[in-house]
Amino acid sequence: MESWITSFITESLTYALLVVGIISFLESLAFVGLLLPGIILMTMLGTFIGDGRLSFYPAWISGTVGCLLGDWISYYIGLYFKNWLYNLKFLKKNQSLFNRVQSVLHKHSIMTIIVGRFIGPTRPLIPMVSGMLKLPLNKFIFPSIIGCILWPPVYFFPGIVTGITINIPQNTENNYFKWLLLLISILIWLGIWLTSKWWKIKKNKIKTSSFFTQKKIGWLAILTTLSGIFSLIAIQFHPTMLIFRKIFFTILF
Repeated sequence: MESWITSFITESLTYALLVVGIISFLESLAFVGLLLPGIILMTMLGTFIGDGRLSFYPAWISGTVGCLLGDWISYYIGLYFKNWLYNLKFLKKNQSLFNRVQSVLHKHSIMTIIVGRFIGPTRPLIPMVSGMLKLPLNKFIFPSIIGCILWPPVYFFPGIVTGITINIPQNTENNYFKWLLLLISILIWLGIWLTSKWWKIKKNKIKTSSFFTQKKIGWLAILTTLSGIFSLIAIQFHPTMLIFRKIFFTILF
């Protein structure tokens, strides 16, 4: 699939933007988005932006449009096929997840729709469940627009960094910089994942093992995140960062 997307994107800008729009649409579409590795596909597209094969702003617009279409179609699927969906085998198997989504939508609909956009399992479900709950359009459309505007660049970002790093001229110093950047990216990602894990355990009062307690996971999340942040600040003084920043700002401006 990756080779097909690569060859299709390199054909022309129109084809490239079509791919971005289709992937964003499918990622946001009810149930379909659960089957796609969203972060992998969007990161791959970000790599094409980082190495100059894809323009950032047109890709952002295309991703936003695809995302909005997926969200709004999912909303109307939930609205008009509510009774059929309640009897669906998939929802019965994942009843606990479905119930949690319903619960948070009732309490905090705007934040749930925005934040849920960035969480893989809930991204294609929240718009559909919003329709099933007959959430008023004025409460759904605004957070949907905000989430769809923010989502593409956030998911593109790791790929953009990767694409830029790959294209930095090869020498011993630069290779050392690449490994440092990779390590920092892993630390920040791990810190975010541990924080979300800690929050999930605290909120849902999930029982943990005697070794990985909620407190230990919390401290590990803090230490990992701070290590990533301080390392990111420190690497700004590396000579190769000047080359990286120059390429990065060329992409954005």
